[in-house]
Parts: sequence; C-alpha cells; structure tokens
Amino acid sequence: MSCSAPARSIRLTLACLLLLAAAAPVLGGTTGRIAGRILDADGKPVAAATVVVVGTRLGAYTDAEGQYSILNVAPGAYDLKITRLGFDPLTIRNVTVSSDNTTRQDVKLGETTLRAAEVVITAERPPVELAMTSSQTTLTSEDIEALPVQELNDVVNLQAGVVDGHFRGGRTGEVQYQVDGVSVNNAFDNKSIVSVDRSLLQEVQVISGTFDAEYGQAMSGVVNAVLKQGTEEFAWSGEASTGGFVFPGRGDDRRADETIHPTGILNFQASASGPTPLRDTVFLASVRRSIFNDYIYATRRFLPTDDNDFARFEFNPSGDNESVPLGYNREWSGVVKLTNTAFAGLKLNYQALFGWNESRRTTWAYRFNPDGLSVQDRFSITHGLDLTRTFGDATYLDLSIRENYVEYEDFAFRDVYDPRYDAGGGAEGTVNYEYGAVVEGYDFTRFYQKTDDWVIKSSLVSQVSQEHQLKTGFEVSAPEVQYGTPGHLVFTSESVNGVVVEQLTRYLNRPPTFLPVQTYHPRMGAIFLQDQAEYPDITVRAGLRLEYFDANSTIPSDLANPANAIEGAPLSHPQDTTVKMAVSPRLGVAYPIDDYAAIHFAYGHFRQFPAIGTMFNNANYDVVANLQAGDEARIGVLGNPDVRPETTVQYEIGYKHAVNQDFGFEVTTFYKDIRDLLGVEFVDTYMGVPYARLTNVDFGNVFGVTVGIDHRRLGPASVSLDYTWQRAMGNSSDPYETFTRATNGEDANPRLVPFNWDQRHTLNMTASLAAAEDLDVSAVVRLVSGQPYTPVIERGHGSGLDTNSATKPTGMIVDLRAERRLGAGASAFLRVFNAFDTRYFNGSIFADTGSPYYSRFSDLDRAILADPTRFYPPRRIEIGVRITGGLL
Repeated sequence: MSCSAPARSIRLTLACLLLLAAAAPVLGGTTGRIAGRILDADGKPVAAATVVVVGTRLGAYTDAEGQYSILNVAPGAYDLKITRLGFDPLTIRNVTVSSDNTTRQDVKLGETTLRAAEVVITAERPPVELAMTSSQTTLTSEDIEALPVQELNDVVNLQAGVVDGHFRGGRTGEVQYQVDGVSVNNAFDNKSIVSVDRSLLQEVQVISGTFDAEYGQAMSGVVNAVLKQGTEEFAWSGEASTGGFVFPGRGDDRRADETIHPTGILNFQASASGPTPLRDTVFLASVRRSIFNDYIYATRRFLPTDDNDFARFEFNPSGDNESVPLGYNREWSGVVKLTNTAFAGLKLNYQALFGWNESRRTTWAYRFNPDGLSVQDRFSITHGLDLTRTFGDATYLDLSIRENYVEYEDFAFRDVYDPRYDAGGGAEGTVNYEYGAVVEGYDFTRFYQKTDDWVIKSSLVSQVSQEHQLKTGFEVSAPEVQYGTPGHLVFTSESVNGVVVEQLTRYLNRPPTFLPVQTYHPRMGAIFLQDQAEYPDITVRAGLRLEYFDANSTIPSDLANPANAIEGAPLSHPQDTTVKMAVSPRLGVAYPIDDYAAIHFAYGHFRQFPAIGTMFNNANYDVVANLQAGDEARIGVLGNPDVRPETTVQYEIGYKHAVNQDFGFEVTTFYKDIRDLLGVEFVDTYMGVPYARLTNVDFGNVFGVTVGIDHRRLGPASVSLDYTWQRAMGNSSDPYETFTRATNGEDANPRLVPFNWDQRHTLNMTASLAAAEDLDVSAVVRLVSGQPYTPVIERGHGSGLDTNSATKPTGMIVDLRAERRLGAGASAFLRVFNAFDTRYFNGSIFADTGSPYYSRFSDLDRAILADPTRFYPPRRIEIGVRITGGLL
C-alpha cells in the first residue's frame, strides 16, 4: 500500500529541481535581535564601538548614546565581540537568541593598559524573561536533547496549559504549527502535516497565551519549530536504538500475546552538514527510519476469507496462528536544507521536509483476524524557498514561498473492485465467540484525502528607532482540498425464487447518498501590522490583523426547501457563499518593577476559520429530498461552507521574579471567552420535518492559573516545574454533541458543562542530574487530575446524571532518560517511558462505577473488560547509541 506513485514522484522531482535552481538558502521565517548599551568604566556611553556576532556577517556600531542593535539573528547561542580603540577588546560567550525576541546585552569596557589583553566573559540566560508580554516557552536544542522525547509533539505536550493537544482548554485543531515561520497546517483539519525529529530542532517556541498579530488561523496557541542550519565545516551524526514494551502481567488484561519483543521499536537516524561546491553555500541533510509495533499482538487464527456458520456456532479457522502486531507504524522521514550567503545583503534558503508512513490502527475486535483491517498510508512534503533581503542595518524583508502537500489513504485495497472484497465480504463476528471478535471479512472503511496548498508569506521589519521595531506583512493561501470515499461498498439484498440473496454492490457516484471524492478550492489571506516598543521601564507589543476567507462554494438560497423536493414550496437555487473578513487587535505590556521582577498584561482577539473537512462534511443538501418524519437522524448533520470564523477573546496577567541568576518563578492567570464555535442548529422545512446542520452556535469559557518554577542549578541538578489549574466549560465538546443529545432524547439546549478535556490540575516536573562527569540523567513527571465523565445509575434511557458531572481517577506518568558519553564522539543512552508501568492515565472508565477496572454490570461489559486498549500503554524501554563527527 502506498499513495499514488506518480503524484509522489512529481512532488519529489519538483523538490529536487527547486533545490538545484535555488543553489542555496538561509534561515527563512523567525529570527531575533541583540541589543544593548556599551559604557566605559565611569558609566559614560562609548560611541563608534564595533559589535560583531562571531561566525556570522552580522554586526553593528554603537551610536552617540552607546546603543547598538543587531537584527535578523538566527536562534542559537553566539559569541559577541566588542572592540573600540582605547579600550580592551571584550568577548561575551554564549549569548542566547530566540525568535521574535530581543536579547539585551549591556556591558562596560575597560580602558586599554600597557598589558592589554582580551577580556572574556560568559553570558547567563536569565531564569525568567522580564520583557516577555505573554506566556511563552522557548526551548533550545540543548533543552530538547536533555528530555526523554523523540518528536516535536512530545515536547509540546510537556508545556504548561497543554492537555493532549488542547491549549488552555480549547478544542483540538486550534493551534498553528509552523516550521521556520511558515504554517505547515493541513487546511482539511487544521493539524500539522509534518513530524520533526528532535535532533533537527534548533529551537521550539510554544505560545500558549496571547500572540502577535503576525500569527493567525489559530485560537489557542502557536508552535514554531526552527530547524538547524548547515555548518561551515563538515559534520555528521548517527543514532540507532531498539526497544519494546516491558511489563509484568497486568491481572485482568487480555492479550493474544504477552511475549516481550525487544526489537518491536526501532529507530535509525543519520545527519550530515557542511559546505557545498557552490560558493558560500552550506547544507544540512537528515534521514530517519522508524518502526513502531504496538504492545498488543494479534493471533492470526482466522483469515478474512474464512466461512463460518454463526447460526450453528460452527467456526472454520484457517489462519496460521502467527503472532503479529495488531497495530503498527512504519515511517521514513527526512530533511534537506541549503543556506546561501554569497550575495551581499541577500540570504536564500531552500528546505524540504518529507514523510511517508504506513500504519494500522490497533482495533481490539480484529485480534484474531488482523489481515481484515484497513491500512493507513500517508505521504507528505513541505518545501519551498525563503529569501531575506537587508536594506541597511535597520530594515530587512522576508519572503517565503512554500508548498504543503499531503496525501492520505485508508482502505484494505485501493481498487474498489478488488476481488478480495468479494471473497471475504464485510467484517463479521458474534457476541457468543470471544466477546464479538471479528472472525471473517474485511473492514469496509474507504477514505481518501489530499491537500495541495501553496503559501506565500512576506514581512518587512524595520528598527525605526532604538526603542521601536515595526513589522508589517501579508500571507495568502489557496489550497486544493480533496476528500471523500473513493468507491462505496454496500451489501444489498434481493429475493431470488423466494430466497433472500445478499450481494456486494459498488457505488462510485450515486448522489446524493453515495458521492465520490469531492474537491474544494477555498481562498484565505491576511495582512498585519505589529509594533514592538522597548523602553527601560516598559515593553509594549501592539498589533492588528485583518483576515480574509472565501469558501468559494455555494449554499441553497432557501434552507426550508434546499433540495426543491417539497411540492408547492418556493424553489431554492444555489447562491455563492459570502466572503468573510475579520479584524483582530492584539496588545501585550510588560512592566519591570525592578531589575529582578516584572508584571505583564495581554489581551487579544483570535479568530480561526473552521477546518475545510468539517464545514464541507455532508454538505450536499440534496439528501434532504429523502427526509421524512423521524428521518433527521438518518441523514445526519449537514455541513455548511458559509459559517463565520470562530472567535476567542483572551486576557492574561502575570508576575515573574528572578530570585537570583539560577532561580526564578512566574505566576499567570488567564481568561478566555470563546464564541461562534461550530455547533448544530435544527432547520425547519415547509413539510414541518426539521434537519440538522452546522452553524456558529457553540460557546464556552476557560479560566485558569499557571505557576512556573525554574531552578537552573541545585548542585549538580536542575529542576523546572509548572502547575496549571484551569476550568474549561462550554455547551458542547465537539460540533456534533448537541445533535447526539437531541437524537438520544436528552436536553439539547445550550448550557455550560465541563469540556471532555477539562483537566483541573496538571503538574509537570523536569529534573536533570549530572551524576558523573560523563553521565547525565533526566526525568519528566506528569501528575494530573482526572478528566470529567457523565455518570450513570442504571442502564437504559434516562439513566444518566448531569453531563460531565463526575471526575475520572488521578494519574501519574514518569519518563526517564540517561546518557553516558563513551569518548571519541560516541555515547550510549537509555529511555524509559511510563517507568512505573502506570495502567490508567485518563483513559476509559465505566460510567456506573467511575473505575477503569470493574463495572456493576460485568455480564454486559465483558467485552469492554477484556479490551486492554482502554489502559495507558505499558512501560517502554529503548536503548541506543549515538555517534558524532565534527560539530553536530
């Protein structure tokens, strides 16, 4: 199984041609600034001093007040060299720069003596950033390397206010993921199309509070991953690891195979960096191969083509009884990046990130017939050119042109006419055999999705004065989004000589019920203006963003007769969806109380247009022609491409304090007012029978407090801790919940209840220890309160209590990492996930007991009790080696 070979070949060929044409590239997207003031020993300003960022072409001269400013500095740690005739030269080592922020470095120069010598000092990154105007976490490559994580998402989920991808109580799909400053979200579901290995990350910014006007199409947060660049000297690295799930018997767990598989998880990664034959051009290339077998193994007792007689309870297994992973993921991924600085004042960057993976979902029902499951195949590539043009020392222009392409398939066989569908038929089982396990047939799931999105983003940055930096720009996108069912498989029956005969029927295009894959061409764009004002006594970041969206589609003009199927009623006709525009103001203020403490306030409007896959889902209103009394549930919820953008207004206020150079803390309280979320409304027709469709009716609010503590050095140890208390409430947790409540006879009226992910208490702690000169150990501890659920007293209609009025049990997970340096650039490492083999961590519970382990109705719940997927994955141990040559 794989995505279409021609499409993949075209994309890879285009990527290679662009790479050769570009012949290079530099950092595209996010950069930072170094600024400060240089004084002499008497505290007087030193004019005309030279400040150079060592190893780059960046630098500046001080003005008459001793002030200097260096723009467009890539994230990382640098040495800063300061020289002036009559003064000792000074080098400041380890000056850390992060994206979209200013690193201040004020120094005093000593006058030259007869025994003049260069003075070298080492900069220390403060434990808290006093000039920060909102909640933001910046992790450097060294920070990430010390964590027991593998990919970008692992890093994100450790941050304050983040619960399983939900930022500060928002729904999923409300986060903007960027690589080097440009979105890599899929317009289909507003989720990232790339997975980035930790070894490629130079810096990760996680903004969970308010964010600048530069960022849009997000209501809850922004994740910006800045990739490493090539180096001037050749360097390489390689890593290999193996591992598996290691756990004792878990009592009532039921697994087809409890054997330990020490090579069930494999990871191989290689990177190289260095100069190219082209002048002033360096490269970075990396490739990764990973194999992940889930801990639940199936026994191939049956084949999909087996013929069993359920009525007579006769089973005819023909499988080989081999133990195979029930779920798995096989992935290839890689990065190619070129950086060119051959032309004065011009930087070019080309980069390509690709990924291909084949996976199979762990579906417990197929534990004796694993070959009957559908397989998911996904190919993605995001690539393009970035250009940075400087105009003097105070102004530069960024321009990025990227293509985000993803293709996803989910089916057992690509061809809907594949004869194996006829030979096996649909998946079948009986509750009287192994709790309803599937013992014959194939999963008839068939789904295809493709997005081809070209994104153009540009910004102009100017340091108009020492205190003010202005940034303005635009972003446009015109994705082509395809998704749907590539051929429907339906069992139909007919009577032949008085005998009912079932046969498998294919529907490729039979509207309105059986539609083919549909194609949509929405258009979106934005312009923004941002001012960053930095004074000794206050920092202000103010911005304004104007966003544009056109679904480029049609809706019926009369929703009471959308299919023109009601005799005598006014006729409806297709009318264009309206263009949506929204203005979003943003403001952040940081006020230093003294040299060690500051308060900040932030406010902003954040808007997001719903995912294309949601607004267009089931959006063919011709199905209303089939509507009869009582049929509203059968036609489901109709889509609506004419919805408005969803809106969040967020406020936060915080206090931060640096107790000393190594210890700091901060406290932030926040409130989010969420409006115009997608929900369901019921539309009356002229025949008096309503139907349901999506519209902007859902709402919610979130209130919370975060506390962060960072202790850089505690002897050989360092500790960071963050705690979040939050209350996330709304009228529904997903757009279809109101419809589900109504069809179940429950109260469908909007009311505030806890969201499904309303996790009131979250505590994350990271600790590291330099146990020996060549041994580092780190641990991540996550302690969380239970998420809500709806309790029941007895089975049957009306037995439920208030929605989400009870809480699941508390959970704790501990992950460990240890690395020993062996010399000659080699090291060995150990990673342990879920070190104490925690069974339950916010998974499924029985609503009648609130426990994941037992039910009051055990006879009815035997199948659920036997299903181990309701528990958290057991202890996972990985061991590996890493070797480097040169700088990597």
